[in-house]
Amino acid sequence: MRKVFKIVLFSFVFVGCQQKIQPTDIIKLNGYWEIEKVVFDKGEDKDYKMNESFDYFNITNNKGIRKKVMPQLNGTFLVNDAFEKVAIRFEKDKVYLDYATDYAKWSEELIALTDEELVLKNKEKKEYHYKKTGPINLTGDGEKTK
Repeated sequence: MRKVFKIVLFSFVFVGCQQKIQPTDIIKLNGYWEIEKVVFDKGEDKDYKMNESFDYFNITNNKGIRKKVMPQLNGTFLVNDAFEKVAIRFEKDKVYLDYATDYAKWSEELIALTDEELVLKNKEKKEYHYKKTGPINLTGDGEKTK
């Protein structure tokens, strides 16, 4: 009986600590995000020390795009015409990002979203942990980044 009580108490604490994402939080998605790690469903982590590309989100009224961009050392980004349409969906107590391209459709659950952190979970139960980032300027000449 004592073990059952501890498990129930732990479950309530865990569920109570999870962030509830509000519609007003969605604006925090906008900008550049760099992947930090992937957590697999069996608890293993894959850390990313350095990334060649960032994810750029531009969301307005729960619709927008996600695009891969490649930061350059002078503060600019290399981009191409490829992007994914994104629609934000609130369902019960969960929030989903529904993606669509000409070739596929899929969804990810929005687990956490702050000014500095983004966590998404796909249908394979992989969690993608991102940190907010921006342009890189390593030229050292005082030029303002774009």
